[in-house]
Amino acid sequence: MSEPRLILDHVYEHEVEQPDRVFLTQPTGGGQVVDYSWAQSLDQSRRMAAHLKSLQLPPGARIAMLAKNSAHFFIAELAIWMAGGTTVAIFPTETADNVRYVLQHSEASLLFIGKLDTWAQQRGGVPAGLPCIALPLAPVLEPDVGAERWDDIVARTAPLPGRPARWADDLAMLLYTSGSTGQPKGVMQSFRSITAATNGILAQGRSRDGDLMQNERVISYLPLAHCFERAWIECSSLIAGNTQVFFSESLATFMSDIQRAQPTWFISVPRLWTKFQQAVLARMPAAQLDAALANPALAAAVGVKVLDGLGLGQVRRAGCGSAPLPAELLRWYRRLGLDLYEGYAMTEDFAYSHTGQPGAQAVGTVGRPFADVQARIDDDGEVLVKSPGQMVGYYKLPELNAQSFTADGFFRTGDLGRYDESGQLVLTGRKKELFKTAKGKYVAPAPIENRLNEHPMVELSLVAGVGQPAAHAVLVLDEHLRPQLGDPVVRDRVETALTRLLNEVNDGLASHERLQMLVVVKEPWSIEAGTLTPTMKIKRACIEAQVADAVDGWYLSGAPVVWA
Repeated sequence: MSEPRLILDHVYEHEVEQPDRVFLTQPTGGGQVVDYSWAQSLDQSRRMAAHLKSLQLPPGARIAMLAKNSAHFFIAELAIWMAGGTTVAIFPTETADNVRYVLQHSEASLLFIGKLDTWAQQRGGVPAGLPCIALPLAPVLEPDVGAERWDDIVARTAPLPGRPARWADDLAMLLYTSGSTGQPKGVMQSFRSITAATNGILAQGRSRDGDLMQNERVISYLPLAHCFERAWIECSSLIAGNTQVFFSESLATFMSDIQRAQPTWFISVPRLWTKFQQAVLARMPAAQLDAALANPALAAAVGVKVLDGLGLGQVRRAGCGSAPLPAELLRWYRRLGLDLYEGYAMTEDFAYSHTGQPGAQAVGTVGRPFADVQARIDDDGEVLVKSPGQMVGYYKLPELNAQSFTADGFFRTGDLGRYDESGQLVLTGRKKELFKTAKGKYVAPAPIENRLNEHPMVELSLVAGVGQPAAHAVLVLDEHLRPQLGDPVVRDRVETALTRLLNEVNDGLASHERLQMLVVVKEPWSIEAGTLTPTMKIKRACIEAQVADAVDGWYLSGAPVVWA
């Protein structure tokens, strides 16, 4: 029996069959872009692969990348694979300590340094003597880093010929989790698993859209160090061959970058979908937009105009992952005519587990398992998944590997959930996040946080209260509202609204789950402060440690809204 066609096999076919087709479009500043065809991309990959092979690194050598998204992230990854290596991508916002941890834990042989915003703070995490290569958009690197320039290497190196092959069981990637509950874990994914998961993603897209998938446009901006972007954007484009991938220049140019791309397929996270809505409502009051959308004669045209203004007018498929999307926000986009749907997956299954079906996904669910994914609910409510994208295991953690699977090979996700009457998965929280108040019954924070986060004044929330008389919630208010809180009138209005929110949320909770108070913190949570992961998930332990000394005082105050 022959080996299955793997991701590199598809890449070599695109190189031969459509060499002049534009594959990658990279902004270079001042509104200018550089296009890379399949032939140009592979020419550079082959030259860098030849250089890497000349270094005589061990088979499967871990080669790291510390870089924001760019065309050369894709090109460098192909070079690593063709040279026989395993890619280790580091989140471009990581601290020096975490950069050092990943490089040392993975035993990286070499580091590619790309486009970065905080290199000065990260520089100390790169071990002395580690060979480095600077990608074209890298910051200016200090001489002691000893980095060679990508352009210099490819200019002097002949391309690696032929079709350098990898075995299905070779490791393609070490994906380090974002570390929301502790030290990042290295998830090992093979060429077999990333190819199988990506094929499944594309197969469902084709069955959904048919020939509409012949010319796709996407924009790559979510961190490529995370498997969501890696699977759904990078690997999907590498296998499909019909996708032009655009990149974003910066946060400041993001909206114009989307307008340039005019994506036909767009994935994002709840925080950005919320910011898009805020941008729309800043230009058109909610009441005026609601009235227009309620008018059958105007609704379609208004929806098109709003989506065009966001650069999303050509989007045929829109998805959301990473965290729950507030139900009202989902309905709002659907009223505009964007069939936004949610999915659910993990690094451990290469982002291939459950997905919503456009036009058929119930609000509050994350859809059904992909056709070749098996899933069930364990006796304690934990979601168990067996996916073609299932990891080989955690790097250097054999004990955790043994604990992470059932006897029949299902991965223990750590998420709690149930299937509704239509077979769609409803997530109800994380096993490790359950806590008991003094009432002795478990509280699941996630569903309560989801309800709080639906309020337009709330950006993020955390529900806690271990051993306390009742649970409480800590809130970060909306970024547009925070600067106005010095005005007593605004503050009183916010306090009244939050008191009403507290009562409304508590009305829908069991007695042991009800919140005693909402606590408003002054400083927003951020990646830089260590309170958010690089994928914008809250770091519970860090946040709870920061406020630990104040908690008893909050309860003693007896106020429904506490200003911390």
